Amino acid sequence: MERNHREDQCNEIEALDSIYCGELEVLETEPHKFRLPIATTEYDPEVETEGLSCKLLFTYTEKYPDTAPLVEIEEPVNFQDSYEEELLEHIHKTIEENIGIEMIFSLVSSAQEWLNVKYDELKNAAETAKEEAKRRVEEEEMKKFEGTRVTVESFMAWKLKFEQDMGITERKEKVAAESRKLTGRELFLSDNTLNESDLKFLMDAGEPIENVRIDESLFQNIDDLDLDSDDEDDEDYVPE
Repeated sequence: MERNHREDQCNEIEALDSIYCGELEVLETEPHKFRLPIATTEYDPEVETEGLSCKLLFTYTEKYPDTAPLVEIEEPVNFQDSYEEELLEHIHKTIEENIGIEMIFSLVSSAQEWLNVKYDELKNAAETAKEEAKRRVEEEEMKKFEGTRVTVESFMAWKLKFEQDMGITERKEKVAAESRKLTGRELFLSDNTLNESDLKFLMDAGEPIENVRIDESLFQNIDDLDLDSDDEDDEDYVPE
């Protein structure tokens, strides 16, 4: 008995209308041309910023389901450049697996599954990119605290330069010079009152200043003397 393709097509349209509860949109009946929407659960038609969505446009061929129906993609939302071509290729593979039987429900279900998988891949890629961006920011922040590894030599070189630039070295040398203990000879030479009194004595005696000579050997061992002895301060001290 020859198959009545027209009757099979009408029966499938009736079943699809019942399954999709008003989402089926019949555009023509000779031949049947109709549209069904598919979308991921995240898709919001009011916002259209999340999820994926499109409409599948089917057209029965004369010998459908023994021949493949025509399929088009309309109104894609958030699709990347290659998505339409990839989805059509996926649908055509499903058609080849179902030639000879009513297949629209299988095609819509297969396309819906493909959409969900693609969106999961998009979310994972976005999350990976976000984590990578966060990692790069953290690495850049850490570099600010790394600096150059300090060694004893590099620290001492820095310290010397810093003290020189800030005038610390000069101040230290000045303080050291001012606080250094004078030798006996330096004390004698720095005491101007002694110089003046000696010179005055010589001048009163009629001795020319040019004839005055200082025997420096007299001061060579003066620093070895214990000038800080407190014996004379002792109440019981009796001079020998």
